[in-house]
Amino acid sequence: MKKLPKKIVRNYTEKKPFFSNKEIIFRSNGRARVFNISSKMQLIALILVVFVAVWSGYSHHMYNRSGLIINRKNSELNATRDAYMDLMGDFVTLQSNIAQMIKNLDETEDKKLDVEQYKQQASLVEEKVKQITSNSEWIDTEKLEEKTSINEVSLQRDIAVSERDELRRKLVEMQNMVEDIRAAEMDVLDKVSQIAEEEMSKIKSAISAINEPLKKKGLYFNALANNKKHRSGGPYVPVENKFLQEKKVSDKISRLYETVDDVAYYREVLEYVPIGKPVRSFWISSQYGTRKDPFKRTKATHKGVDFAGRTGNKIKVMAKGKVTKSYYSKSYGNLVEVDHGNGFITKYAHLHKSYVKKGQYLERGDDVGELGSTGRSTGPHLHYEIIYQGKDVNPMPFVKASLS
Repeated sequence: MKKLPKKIVRNYTEKKPFFSNKEIIFRSNGRARVFNISSKMQLIALILVVFVAVWSGYSHHMYNRSGLIINRKNSELNATRDAYMDLMGDFVTLQSNIAQMIKNLDETEDKKLDVEQYKQQASLVEEKVKQITSNSEWIDTEKLEEKTSINEVSLQRDIAVSERDELRRKLVEMQNMVEDIRAAEMDVLDKVSQIAEEEMSKIKSAISAINEPLKKKGLYFNALANNKKHRSGGPYVPVENKFLQEKKVSDKISRLYETVDDVAYYREVLEYVPIGKPVRSFWISSQYGTRKDPFKRTKATHKGVDFAGRTGNKIKVMAKGKVTKSYYSKSYGNLVEVDHGNGFITKYAHLHKSYVKKGQYLERGDDVGELGSTGRSTGPHLHYEIIYQGKDVNPMPFVKASLS
């Protein structure tokens, strides 16, 4: 008989899934307990472990990053606080300048103010307020919420938002103060305009007064005859000051500048017109016009006015000009004649002593000599003549006219 071949027996191990059911056996005191762990429970446990690991890594990263954010925000807050303190300093200075300017308006005699410097200071404060209010990135609540999520950063965010609200409140107060300053500026401009208009009124009154005696001689003094106000030019440079670009303010300042320019022009013209008293202490001993001659006792024409006083009293020239005569005359005694270059000539006669020489240039208020009694004179006095366009005119309206 043939022998049958032996059967080859092979053991096959079945592959089990990774999350197959597991059994955990606990032995204690000779007893065994078996715990079954399903594949679902295993998957859930794995997911929890992975989630905890990812959350821990993310929290660590955000904690480090939040520290940088907090430092940067603190730096920005400190910079804003410094800017605010600087702004408060400028604002206090401006308030002080306003108070001083208004005080000067009420107290000063010449009433000349530097309005331009004050407007520049007001504009600077306004610009700083706008710069701080426009720089709002550091107080953006949405960005703070996007960048901060953990408790420590939330606390810092709340502090930043609180400080932001406080600074906003202060800046709103500052803007209200700026509006008050603008109102004060308008008041100052109104006062300066009033002063300029009053000054202009005095000048026109003086010109009207001196034209009265001129009209009787068929003459007229036109202060605008040699008007040089409109002889100007140059490149156009627009105004960058936002305060001046507002129409209400711009119109008021334009009118003010126009009035101030007119005052300056007329004052310059009247520097060459003999207005005022040539001697401080005097009494009138002989008027202009027809009089009884002090020597012949008959009617005669008197071309000037005699101001009697003490010998040695100072005689002053009442307008800019050039000395054209300085000599001794039998009729006038020591005589000084000044040409003021605009048709006006003044004569100062019977001087005790002359201080000037022919060709010398004089400013308004310069001394020309001393009151005396030289020449054809009965006692110490100043014979004062004013000549316009070659004709003698009554000096008294010129003496009484005032620019102050």
